[in-house]
Amino acid sequence: MARVIEQLDAVKVRNKRKPGYHVDGGGLYLQVSRTLSKSWIFRYKRDRKRREMGLGSVNAVSLLEARDKALACRKLLDSRIDPIDHRKRQMAEEALAKNRTITFRKAAETYISLNRSAWKNRKHAQQWENTLATYAYGFIGDLDVADVDTPHVLQVLEPIWRTKRETAGRLRGRILKILDWAKAAKHRVPGSENPARWIGHLDILLPKVQRIRGNQPALPYVQISAFCGKLSEHPGISSCALEFLILTAMRTFPVTTAERREFDLKQALWTIPAWKMKGKEEVKRDHRVALSSHACEIIRGRFAAMAKNDRWIFPGRKADTPLNTESMAQLVERMNKPKIKWTDPKQGNREVVPHGFRSSFKDWAAEETDYPNEISEMALAHAIGNKTEESYRRGDLFKKRRALMEDWAKYCSTNATNARKSPRKR
Repeated sequence: MARVIEQLDAVKVRNKRKPGYHVDGGGLYLQVSRTLSKSWIFRYKRDRKRREMGLGSVNAVSLLEARDKALACRKLLDSRIDPIDHRKRQMAEEALAKNRTITFRKAAETYISLNRSAWKNRKHAQQWENTLATYAYGFIGDLDVADVDTPHVLQVLEPIWRTKRETAGRLRGRILKILDWAKAAKHRVPGSENPARWIGHLDILLPKVQRIRGNQPALPYVQISAFCGKLSEHPGISSCALEFLILTAMRTFPVTTAERREFDLKQALWTIPAWKMKGKEEVKRDHRVALSSHACEIIRGRFAAMAKNDRWIFPGRKADTPLNTESMAQLVERMNKPKIKWTDPKQGNREVVPHGFRSSFKDWAAEETDYPNEISEMALAHAIGNKTEESYRRGDLFKKRRALMEDWAKYCSTNATNARKSPRKR
């Protein structure tokens, strides 16, 4: 039996005074409130649940208009679309359309500007700007940020995914944060998924690639003592920074950007902020470096040479800028010019680079000491073991690392055949 519809007319609508629902048919009802205000309601069942959808006040929507709206709702239901959910999506898209005047480039610039002060160091903001300008803007820079989707993110990442894995990982993380900000700022559809998310999304779409780890030319550890002796013949900030880098086995960037406030010489401690450390943004954390007595001497000497308001331990040509990251590499190159060639035979006589001294330290610790592997690994700020082991390991083996770094400093200051003597006087 066909449903009876259109049971109301304009007169009945005007004269209805009894509070409640008055059926017109096809799910359309006239609702009269206790205050006798009147409105249109569409009632339906979806997944065995009764739902009600307001269609507007009688004063704004006529009976014929209400019937047209009810018909549209029934058509949606026939297509297995919930009318209420459909209207919410339409409203969100309409609201978004009002704000669709911002490109991905503009969104990125705004995000960087908002976070620049929190990043503390101008170099970090520059790294964001350079990475996005080099690899992302050419593909999606002029695209409306609301329209950036998975194919666009893949278009950005795929060209460098195999060849520049570390850079691609950082780039993905930065796109992720920019798009999250755009959604929070209502420049993207609320509730939409972030196309740059990794787990359960890009980790499935992008090929599995082993992290590329290029072997940096490293000086054999047996030559370290002689190298440090020659290093003292090259006075200057670069020489001082390079010796400190060797003694701490740290990467170049944390050394060149080391700041006064990071050091506690009473505790012989250097705390490197998380943002200066290598690795994925979401898992970075501050790293504590145990300073040997020799390394402390270097920092005390620098403190004595610094003005009260100086920030950088190893300043560049201008006092308000840190030492250029290439300065130490250039020093090693100059030291290679005269009689002695500091080279790594395993690398085909390629000249050593500052980063390679970390390998020198690791080889020395493995071959010349009895310290467990995890001690030297943690000194190098490497992850130890698998994720399960890492979740249970809360300490950083600091006391044991202090003894290791003291022995390393003694080794660097003496002949390799007599490594346990105290450091040379400076």
